[in-house]
Amino acid sequence: MSQSLLEKRVQSPLTYVSGMRRESGTVVLQQVIKEDLPSLRVLQVGNFLSARGYTVQFVEELSDRLEQDGWHIIRASDQVKKVSRLASILSRIFVNRKNFDAAHITVYSGAAFVWAEAAAGMLRVLRKPVVLSLHGGNLPSFAERWPGRVSRLLNSADLVIAPSGYMRNAMLKFRKDILLIANPVDTRLFAYRHRENVRPRLVWLRSFHETYNPTLAAQVLSLLVQEFPDMTLTMAGPDKGDGSFQRVKETARELGVERNIVFTGRLDNKEVPGFLSNADIFVNTTNVDNTPISVLEAMACGLCVVTTNVGGIPYLLEDENEALLVERNDPASMAGAIRRIVTEPDLARRLSQHARRKAEQCDWQKVLHEWKRVFTSLHRNG
Repeated sequence: MSQSLLEKRVQSPLTYVSGMRRESGTVVLQQVIKEDLPSLRVLQVGNFLSARGYTVQFVEELSDRLEQDGWHIIRASDQVKKVSRLASILSRIFVNRKNFDAAHITVYSGAAFVWAEAAAGMLRVLRKPVVLSLHGGNLPSFAERWPGRVSRLLNSADLVIAPSGYMRNAMLKFRKDILLIANPVDTRLFAYRHRENVRPRLVWLRSFHETYNPTLAAQVLSLLVQEFPDMTLTMAGPDKGDGSFQRVKETARELGVERNIVFTGRLDNKEVPGFLSNADIFVNTTNVDNTPISVLEAMACGLCVVTTNVGGIPYLLEDENEALLVERNDPASMAGAIRRIVTEPDLARRLSQHARRKAEQCDWQKVLHEWKRVFTSLHRNG
């Protein structure tokens, strides 16, 4: 990072970060008061695919919110196919090279990492200030396989942002001054309902893909229906086409809980608050995770969360206080945690209250302001 960016270097806990457990580290960010944030022109490189039926990603919502506040946003890309996507990104950067003040690239593992490398390379040639944000639970393992590539990319940027302490800690070996800004949730959209005398209504909200282990939800349900015969599980999310959706249905049929499960398919963002509000317990079965938005949305509604203890989850949630954490792919442990919530009102009350409190710490208004500070710092010192 250029020394000119360091208007203030503070050796202290990361106290400015919304919704994260505090941990020692170096905070490097220009100090900008709220009244001193101009409207800027920003190039956003990431997934803008909601119009094609895909889930809205963080970068798309960030772009929309910045535009609502008068910022000029250039988006890249809305192309799905790999070659078309890469060409679209590079074309957008070059054609608009005089039309933006700073650039933001979302970094994922796999093929998406190549797009980030290519975009960062062109922006470096154009001498544009760049911030990278790190996403996806598989990125740390990808970095272990490709340490040279990851180190070069991260150190080519002016700033690097992680959405969780887990991601930051995992990637610090590649760059030492990674900042934390939480994944956001718009708490205004999610009406809080206090849970205490919990009904046995479970919800699951992810993509049907082996990464998120959806069959575990059906296995857990089968361990509880004899004790709670009216228990239901509603599962929502797109089918990613790897066979996971069919395996869930087959597992439910084999275990005799097919009638207790409802599949809604993919939900639009506007449908999520109502979907969550109808349940009392949110089940997160994933094998790999970072800072899942779906969990934060459930917490904003006051649902009691039961989740696998993987990736960034233990950095985000305190076990027994904000959620119940269990080992991955352990049906008995997850069923036991759900049983406790249904039968222990004091536990349900504590989890519900603290869940909403944690979600409010990650509210979009707070996170958006942090991102405005990042872009303002880049522009002033780029």
